[in-house]
Amino acid sequence: MEARTRKSEYGGSKLNLVLTLAVLGAMGFSAVKIVPAYVTNYQLQDAFESECRFALSSYPKKTPDDIRQDVWRKMQDLGVPAKPEDVHLDISGASVAISLDYTVPVDLGVYQFNLQFHPHADNHTI
Repeated sequence: MEARTRKSEYGGSKLNLVLTLAVLGAMGFSAVKIVPAYVTNYQLQDAFESECRFALSSYPKKTPDDIRQDVWRKMQDLGVPAKPEDVHLDISGASVAISLDYTVPVDLGVYQFNLQFHPHADNHTI
């Protein structure tokens, strides 16, 4: 009786291994497609914060066009899919605020979706 039970279980561990590897491969593939967009957003957020922090404290003071140009240059370096007119810059008195809304399309082969990012920085907290 025990021999029949064991005979029917042959190949079960191989199937589990194949399914586990398929799931891990799909997760790895998805991570390779998705994670770079989040890393880019983090770097852009950091650049916005640095720009806000030093925009009015440097000598000579930066003009709004200088700030926009610096932000646009960083966006191009990072490959952010946005236009220069998408950058919202608000300078009032001693405060600077920079914000941007952009979308990154992600194609996973069988499923396509958009990641929406909204980096924002200001120097109010300084």
